[in-house]
Amino acid sequence: MKEQHLKEALSILSARRNDARTTQEQHLQEVEQTIPEIIEINRQLFHTSQELMQIIRSGKNVEERTKRLALQNQQGQAMIRQLLVMHGYPETYLDIIYQCPYCNDTGYANGTYCSCLLTLAGNLAAKELNQTAQIQLCRFETFSLEYYRGQKTEKGSDCYQAMQKILHYCQDYAQHFNKKSPSILMFGKTGRGKTHLSLSIASVVLEHGYSVLYDSVINFLRRIEQEHFGREKSDTDTMELLLTCDLLILDDLGTEFDSPFYQSTIYNLINTRMNRSLPTIISTNLDYNGISHRYEERITSRIFATYSNLYFVGQDVRILKAQNARKQEAGKRF
Repeated sequence: MKEQHLKEALSILSARRNDARTTQEQHLQEVEQTIPEIIEINRQLFHTSQELMQIIRSGKNVEERTKRLALQNQQGQAMIRQLLVMHGYPETYLDIIYQCPYCNDTGYANGTYCSCLLTLAGNLAAKELNQTAQIQLCRFETFSLEYYRGQKTEKGSDCYQAMQKILHYCQDYAQHFNKKSPSILMFGKTGRGKTHLSLSIASVVLEHGYSVLYDSVINFLRRIEQEHFGREKSDTDTMELLLTCDLLILDDLGTEFDSPFYQSTIYNLINTRMNRSLPTIISTNLDYNGISHRYEERITSRIFATYSNLYFVGQDVRILKAQNARKQEAGKRF
């Protein structure tokens, strides 16, 4: 984890903490206008804290007097909560509400980094890694089913209906995504829309606040290889980011060079994320036979047994778009 990401994450947490305190102060000023009785109770609670310091300094009957003050304090807090509810406020309206209940947005808990800090720093690292990817995010709104209308699969099924089901599945998957969502294998010939829909899922999932990493398999593998063999100086552990992000999207599986290191890395990615119940989306131009011949059984068995399989059909949409563009250009000239 880069020190830069930790510093940036701590800065974000500090801003959250300040926002929480500012909100509490605004609530207190509001409530003092609408429920003036609370002002007197808070004044009494302040005097209670001063009295506690005097008891400790005196050293006389400290335990007994401290218990009595604690009881008075609890009664005062209970009265404030009752007044809030009576006037239509939540009973916690004057509490400082931090986003992380474990570290109160400080970034530290039990003498070490809080999980919220590490998660935030990891998200920042993932965002930086995504910025180096050549893949641009897509939207469901720009995915047109018209390119599949009137086409039949090799088995005679309607391509439009098949792709409509896949589109609806992907939209529902993105809208209801969580860390326990199933993994997906998108397979079919090139230009059928696999990358478009996988990155449309990424757009929605990112908007929902989850961490997503997306790029071609070969780009990820090259980066991991360079870090592993020391060819690239980097404070970022790409493999660790891929193993821990909420959603991993591996585009164009099968285009990478076939090597023992790459096979081992792909297995580690698939197996570790499966064991951690973290979802992965894989897109490939290979069919079942192609995947089985290309990869070891320990890889293929995990993909075929645990992933939801989406078979993309139809003609090459890229070619159809290019043909339409040429027709439109020709129409302008005449």
